[in-house]
Amino acid sequence: MSETQNTNLPNLPMLPCLCGSMRRTARALTQVYEKALAPSGLTATQMTILQVLARVGEATQGRLGEILAMDSTSLTRTLAVMSRKEWITERRGTDRREKWLSLSIAGKRKLKSAEPIWEQVQRQVRRELGDDGWGQLMGLTQRLTVVLTKQDRVAER
Repeated sequence: MSETQNTNLPNLPMLPCLCGSMRRTARALTQVYEKALAPSGLTATQMTILQVLARVGEATQGRLGEILAMDSTSLTRTLAVMSRKEWITERRGTDRREKWLSLSIAGKRKLKSAEPIWEQVQRQVRRELGDDGWGQLMGLTQRLTVVLTKQDRVAER
């Protein structure tokens, strides 16, 4: 297979490592979302957290980290900013160390105002990939995340 096969950028080589390739793609995709979301005052990570909380209703910080496959330190830092901006609410669980998170009214408003921007980026990327490519990529990333997070849990035992 040619180094530049399947790309419109002739100077962009195929990377030999799946991790490196996925990270490069994630950086490029994040830049597109961040640029589009900038006027809303949200980062791509904050948008994703708002979307997840809107879907699940309420989650512990640990569960949110699992859903996002996100390390505790980065998640804590991001949640602190979102809490200061009053986009999320926190309550203690029965175990005082447990923190339950949900969207605040301001968080719901913030999400609703940013959704049209997010939807526009989604449409743009989907148009570039085509419906089949989009569906395949969404399925593959979901599958890979499940496989890799399962391996993490097995390795921790």
